[in-house]
Amino acid sequence: QTPQVWLDHQVMEVDGGVWLSWDAVEGLFAPGVLDGMFGAYVGLLEWLVEGDWGGGVPGLVPESQVVVRERVNAVVGGVPEGLLYEGFLACAVEEPDAVALLWGESGFVSYGVLADRVLRLGAWLVAEGVGVGDAVAVSLPKGPDQVVAVLGVLVAGGVYVPVGVDQPVVRREAICARAGVRLTLGELPELSGVVPLSEPVRVSSDDAAYVIFTSGSTGEPKGVEVSHRAALNTVVEVNSRFGVGRGDRVLGVSALDFDLSVWDIFGLLSVGGGVVLVGEEERRDADVWLSLVVRHGVSVWNSAPVLCDMLVTAAEVSGGLPQSLRLALVSGDWVPLDLGERLAGLVSGCRLVALGGATEAAIWSNAFEVSVVESGWSSVPYGFPLANQSYRVVDSRGGDCPDWVPGELWIGGAGVARGYRNDPERTAASFVEYQGRRWYRTGDLGRYWPDGTLEFLGRADQQVKVRGHRVELGEIESALVGHPRVRYAVAAATGPRNQRRLTAALV
Repeated sequence: QTPQVWLDHQVMEVDGGVWLSWDAVEGLFAPGVLDGMFGAYVGLLEWLVEGDWGGGVPGLVPESQVVVRERVNAVVGGVPEGLLYEGFLACAVEEPDAVALLWGESGFVSYGVLADRVLRLGAWLVAEGVGVGDAVAVSLPKGPDQVVAVLGVLVAGGVYVPVGVDQPVVRREAICARAGVRLTLGELPELSGVVPLSEPVRVSSDDAAYVIFTSGSTGEPKGVEVSHRAALNTVVEVNSRFGVGRGDRVLGVSALDFDLSVWDIFGLLSVGGGVVLVGEEERRDADVWLSLVVRHGVSVWNSAPVLCDMLVTAAEVSGGLPQSLRLALVSGDWVPLDLGERLAGLVSGCRLVALGGATEAAIWSNAFEVSVVESGWSSVPYGFPLANQSYRVVDSRGGDCPDWVPGELWIGGAGVARGYRNDPERTAASFVEYQGRRWYRTGDLGRYWPDGTLEFLGRADQQVKVRGHRVELGEIESALVGHPRVRYAVAAATGPRNQRRLTAALV
């Protein structure tokens, strides 16, 4: 007879022992869950009877699941050596006339010209006192000068800190103070009379390459400090996995202070590809993006899902996408289930890949190619770890969660950031050691499927995503109550999951 509850646990004394029985409605549980739960339960009881209570509670993950996770998290290759900009300089030597940057109707700059400007700016920065590890704020509008600034800071041995030109003054000042900015590039100096560096200032691959600030729950932004090695590992893996090379071009639609821009610049320029630049005033105009994609033969799209959705919508209205577009990378937020089908209806053969991770783990840490949308999915899953990266799903006691059980996502491996710049307290709270390895506690919730697929389930705190950007509601509330006429404030992200906006109530 079917039990009247999901699971009925029966315990009886039999012949001096204990007889245990679970009577359950199997259709309410995913395949394998009941067997796994019962095995873990019996294992705990046996440990209570026979085990060493001082040795810690045994794990709940069955050995068969451990084997699957070891397989999907296995290190598949060595971590690449070198610095983030070295591939670009090598391409400039090999093919100086190749086009590196394109913009507008006919604007472009070659690798050779770009490298010359970069090395001149590097020399100028060194003369201004910038040394190894010094932070330089880059606060220029989108365009070729912004790319020159980023590369120039790196060849000078510095660390670039993106500061959006549209950021409020108070936040700009907070970012620069927290990062310890030595110099700000609000515009490029006159470089024609500057003798270029004969070679870049040498730094270690473990030294910081950039600091990107994310929203902080206390109202104070957090500066994620990422090393050359960590970022290069992601760049090399994504380029290799998806065959990105000299013939490719990407539309650089993401803002510099959004870490997708790191791959836009270094992913393409490190292999001889081209970066098509969007003007600052065109960042939110999907019709302009579409015209640039068509005019310049863009082959790779990289953005938050909502921006890709805007491009697809514009293309559906205007008549389609060019056949040059072969790869769409989307990340930073929930991926609509219909996006792949709509994209395929516009350009045949274009691969849609959903990526995930955290700024604290060098852009991306996992990927899932969307070929078929299975019934029962609420969103596109996270997928599997990228090369030299790994995931744990962790319970409240720090143990691993069995399949289908939600827990906090921890990211480990080569992509983990150095920490939060000049913020040891928050670094210690979020970057932890476990079994001899360093992990980043994301604050995201997720779970493993039996085949090793990761599913993203949302946040465990007040952080929300709006158009791919991480926003701490506490930071919004802190800014609002800072106004002399506001006593209390409560902020929320409202609207459909893929079209959220910030809303606040004030007293």
